[in-house]
Amino acid sequence: MPQSEYLVKARSRSGRLIETKLRAGTEADALMRVRRQGLTPIAVELASTGLNREIRMGRGSVKPKDLALFSRQLATMLGSGLPMLRCLSILSEQTQSPRLRDLLQDVREKVEQGESFSEALARHKEFPPLMVSMVRAGEVGGFLDGTMVQIAESLEADVRLRGKIKAALTYPVAVGVIAIVIVIGMLIFVVPVFEELFASFGGELPLPTRMLVTLSDIITNPLFFIPAVALIAGGAMWYRANKHSLRVRNVVDPLKFRLPVFGGLFRKVALARFTRNMASLVRAGVPILTALDIVGETSGNVVVGRAIADVKESVRQGTGIARPLSEHPVFPEMVVQMIAVGEDTGALDAMLGKVADFYDQEVEATTEQLMALIEPIMIVILGGVVGGMIVALYLPMFKIFEVIK
Repeated sequence: MPQSEYLVKARSRSGRLIETKLRAGTEADALMRVRRQGLTPIAVELASTGLNREIRMGRGSVKPKDLALFSRQLATMLGSGLPMLRCLSILSEQTQSPRLRDLLQDVREKVEQGESFSEALARHKEFPPLMVSMVRAGEVGGFLDGTMVQIAESLEADVRLRGKIKAALTYPVAVGVIAIVIVIGMLIFVVPVFEELFASFGGELPLPTRMLVTLSDIITNPLFFIPAVALIAGGAMWYRANKHSLRVRNVVDPLKFRLPVFGGLFRKVALARFTRNMASLVRAGVPILTALDIVGETSGNVVVGRAIADVKESVRQGTGIARPLSEHPVFPEMVVQMIAVGEDTGALDAMLGKVADFYDQEVEATTEQLMALIEPIMIVILGGVVGGMIVALYLPMFKIFEVIK
């Protein structure tokens, strides 16, 4: 029987109004499926199609912290003996993310139709390959609740890493934006006033003042300002749309490791993510080659991803992980030696976890050092730029008797 899409309005046991769409053969089948989910149906009608299709605004994205919270809550419920369908119903009702709510409702429908939990998750790109593979391994091994705890810990660690990077970048970015706004404001509103005053004096202005006046003339010229703003806005939009493409990442990712101040931080973050994800996958029983595929995709940097791809080819030929890793300078000797010891002792997951903990601490320490270092540097830069402009403006005043005819 062909299935149609129905728009369902129902209330949960807590009284919450839920609107969702599901596919069913008839309206009666749709009502039956709603009741099986523990909901009280209010209205069921065919969803509009064609030109009359309902226009819905974007539901947002699923944040890593939402996935981490979902994983930990699901682990707790499964450990308490609740069936999977009941767990998904409860979590879809209480999650604060509209997008995750829709995804969990769809996952529940697929599981109800006979798919495995991992297969239902794999249908949606919002669930990372790391999560899907670990869930699949947990289903096969019969320890899904423990696997969900590991997934939650891995996602929470990744959220902490992202937070540390944002903490390190927020201050310099904010000060840089303020400096740019102040400079542009002075060039547009302040310098032209002084330019008229200087013109009334006559004579030749000092070189710094002439340079500042010329820059102000360029900025205030609509033929330059409007195309420049359009070019910057267009470039920002293009980068935002293409920043995940391989062509852009091949250029940007290697530059991240070469930055004079932040390059070491980015490298440590990439190593922490690689070792933690690898430890989680190995601990969950995912095969090594599959694990290397996943961590290469989730490393967050093309340099690390290429190195892992080379390691995977060596492992496929029968060698261990440590030796091919040593051929890539992005992996420090300490990481290589720890992995070699883990392979020799059969405790690779434990060694990878220790390396990940070490780099987590290194990221935190580096972030604190950068914050302590960047603050005075940015203050000096901001003061130098604004102070230099003020000196250039008042320099003719110091030589007023030489300038006035």
